[in-house]
Amino acid sequence: MEIPRIISVDDHVIEPAHVWQEYLPAAFRDRGPRLTRVKGRLRFEPRHMAFREEEDGYWADCWSFGGMLFPVTGGFAAVSFPRDQAHNRAVLFDDILPGCYDRAARLADMDRNHTDASLCFPTFPRFCGQTFLERGDRDLALACVRAYNDWMIGEWCADQARGRLIPLTLVPMWDPDLAAQEVRRCAVKGSHAIAFSENPAALGLPSVHTDAWDPLWAACEETDTVVNMHIGSSSTFSKTSDDAPPLVIIALTFEGASHALVDWLTSGVLARFSALRIALSEGQVGWMPFLLERLDEAWEHARGYAKTQQKVPEPPSTYVPGRVFGCVFDDQVGLALRDRIGMGQIMFETDYPHGDSTFPHSRDTAATIASKAGLSEQETWRLLRGNAISCYRLDRYGITA
Repeated sequence: MEIPRIISVDDHVIEPAHVWQEYLPAAFRDRGPRLTRVKGRLRFEPRHMAFREEEDGYWADCWSFGGMLFPVTGGFAAVSFPRDQAHNRAVLFDDILPGCYDRAARLADMDRNHTDASLCFPTFPRFCGQTFLERGDRDLALACVRAYNDWMIGEWCADQARGRLIPLTLVPMWDPDLAAQEVRRCAVKGSHAIAFSENPAALGLPSVHTDAWDPLWAACEETDTVVNMHIGSSSTFSKTSDDAPPLVIIALTFEGASHALVDWLTSGVLARFSALRIALSEGQVGWMPFLLERLDEAWEHARGYAKTQQKVPEPPSTYVPGRVFGCVFDDQVGLALRDRIGMGQIMFETDYPHGDSTFPHSRDTAATIASKAGLSEQETWRLLRGNAISCYRLDRYGITA
């Protein structure tokens, strides 16, 4: 069958050097993030990677902010290297594909990869802006969030990229009222998608089971803004033991998305905000049918003690259609079970330039999984384009079919 040009709902951008030095107000620039080339070695902090300056180390490009050095690593730009040479060492911008950080090169790589439009998560701020949550005074942190958003909307997604690079903006996670204000500010400028945490409680913030985030949800509903939760946006990844190899962690990355789904479907948020939509980015969907079945059974049989019905008056799975979207890059099992999830709830991603990326073979990957899952031509169109157009209301960017 004909494979339509892809709308990827989960890609990433490595921010170019000028972002905060150009978009921050002058009063904050001397303390804002600054890209610097230093010699040292990579080290692992509890929630992120850092770089330590050492004379006998190697050269790397790092973001300097809040007294720390945050390196650009090969894992953030995995498509730059052959798969058998993949690594997570700190690198120079010279070592990675320009499409990782340069808009014109990104558009060219999208053409090479049969990709029509792309939604990009941040790198240095991390997947929901944790860098600014954890470091810097609040005035500086808020200025950094706004500067990123202004660059994302006004430069990365502007001009010849309009309708091809779709804005995805950050919110100040430490203050739901400020977050609501930023949603409204960015919506006026043209952004209707935000990055949020798969588990804010893991970041020391209120969980989605409280009403603390209601000002943010109200702003998202009012502005028709989609809440996107990328795996790892809780600054945690599942593992079975401290000595488990990386393959264990990679295999279990979906768990963050599965926990987010359970939280959202039992929190009552989707019942209180009946037009709110969420997307679980890079979590795949093959696990969803069992979990939806289990949630409905628990909702029905736990009436005596769980009291879930007070917050969730209808079975949890009934809040999924048109509201909760999963994202896949190669999930044949999930597509085979599409009728148990809802074909309209599954979107496609190329994950450029990360390790799960199907670049530059995303068209072939899409054709293979569609064929093996027995997708019709209409179902294939919905997977690769139609569901993203519906979820993100991409008609406002000129994408209608």
